[in-house]
Amino acid sequence: MRLQLLPWALLALLAGGGAGIPPHDDAARVARYVVHQCDWGALATLSAREPLRGRPFANVFSLSDGPPGPRGSGVPYLYLTALEVSVQDLQVDANASLTVSLAQTPYCKKKGYDPQNPLCAHIIFSGTVDKVNDTEAVFAKLALFSRHPEMASWPQDHNWFFAKFNITNIWVLDYFGGLKTVTPQEYYNVTP
Repeated sequence: MRLQLLPWALLALLAGGGAGIPPHDDAARVARYVVHQCDWGALATLSAREPLRGRPFANVFSLSDGPPGPRGSGVPYLYLTALEVSVQDLQVDANASLTVSLAQTPYCKKKGYDPQNPLCAHIIFSGTVDKVNDTEAVFAKLALFSRHPEMASWPQDHNWFFAKFNITNIWVLDYFGGLKTVTPQEYYNVTP
């Protein structure tokens, strides 16, 4: 008898299923780990639309820093269309923040951690969202479509494009005592 895994179960096995979080005193590795484990995040923009113009506006987006496996690139890639309201905000002001949390993985539930519990690690990025060039789009497509296969069938007339979150600041909350600051250089230079 052949064992067949559902796609989400296979991805969980390949990605480690949320096990193996780095020690909390290694904030850069924790940040890389959380980003690679998460399939979506909350992106906050400054609204460009009335009646919210200039006010914070948060929206959920699928993301990926690379195909399932032991490590990713650390770059949060997104698949976007100008028809989406948050993308319209980004066209006026590309500055944004992005939050990803292990609450979306089995890790926190298995440990009995509420999503707001600091032990249920989450990462907050600030930076800009920018369209990637054609060369980087090849990797972005692999990263996103391997984790979100439905994207390949989204309507072509929506003019989808690949973008990345260009990180300028990183905060890690994975333990008691408040946020830890990680520089982009520390984040990208660490071995996940």
